[in-house]
Amino acid sequence: MASTDLRPREARTASNELAGLDALDTHDGTRTPLRRVLLGKALPPAAAVALVLTVWQVLVWARVTDDYMLPSPSAVWASLTDLWLKGTLLDIVWTSVWRGLSGFLLALAIGTPLGLLVARVAFVRAAIGPILQGLQSLPSVAWVPPAVLWLGLDNSMMYAVILLGATPSIAGGLVSGIDQVPPLFLRAGRSLGATGARGARYVVMPAAFPGYLAGLKQGWAFSWRSLMAAEIIASSPDLGLGLGQLLESGRETSDMARIFLAIVLILLVGIAVDLLVFGPVERRMLRRRGLRP
Repeated sequence: MASTDLRPREARTASNELAGLDALDTHDGTRTPLRRVLLGKALPPAAAVALVLTVWQVLVWARVTDDYMLPSPSAVWASLTDLWLKGTLLDIVWTSVWRGLSGFLLALAIGTPLGLLVARVAFVRAAIGPILQGLQSLPSVAWVPPAVLWLGLDNSMMYAVILLGATPSIAGGLVSGIDQVPPLFLRAGRSLGATGARGARYVVMPAAFPGYLAGLKQGWAFSWRSLMAAEIIASSPDLGLGLGQLLESGRETSDMARIFLAIVLILLVGIAVDLLVFGPVERRMLRRRGLRP
C-alpha cells in the first residue's frame, strides 16, 4: 500500500531521525524495584562497613597493640550504649550539629554576596581575591586562639571560627562558578532585560550553580572541621558537651573507647549531611541539566 505522507522525502527522513533520537532520550518512567534499590544503594556501603569492622576485630584478636590503645568494636558499642542510657548521647550530637549548621548558614549568608561582588567587580577581585585564596589554605585551627581572646569561651567564639573557615570556600566556589559561565549566556540575558540583580538571579546564579555547589560542599566540610577544632581546644562547662568535647574528655581520661566513639560519630554526621542535604541537591541539578537519567 502506498504511503499517504505527502511531505518531501527529505522531510520524512529528518522527521524519522528526530523521532529516533527522541526515543533514545525517553524512558518508561517505571519505578525502580525496592530490591534493586537496596542492592545498588544500601548493599555496597553496608559491605564496606562490615569489612572495616571485620578488619578492626581481627586486629584486636591479633593483639597488634595493647588493648587500651586499640579498643574492640564491642567496647566502643558499650561506650555508645552507656551514653544512650544516661540520656546524653542525643544532646551531645545535637549540640555540635546545631552549631555546625547554624555557623554554615551564617557563612552562606555572608559568602554568597561576597562571592558575587568579587566575581563581578574587577577592583574588588584585585583587592580581595588573593586574600580569599590564602584564607582557604589557612588551617581553621589557627583561628581558635584569637577567637577565644576576642570573644571568650562562648558560642560566639565557635561561630566566629566557623565563619572564618567556611566563608572563603563558599565565596571562592561561587567566583569559580561565575568565571565558567559562557559569555553567550550573559549576552542573551542582557538582550532579554536581565541586568543587575535580575541578571544575577536568573542568569548568573543558575549558570554558576555547579561551581557554587562545590563551594558549598567544601564550605560545610570546613565548617565541621572548624567546629571540631574549636570544641577540642576551647573546652568549658559553659559551652556544653559536643562531639569535640567528647573527644577531648576521652583523651583526658585515656578512654580510647570514648575517643573512637567520638571519631565515629563525627564521621557519621559528616556523611549524613552530605547524603541528606547535598546529595539530593546535586542529583536534581544533574537531572535538570540532562547529565543524569
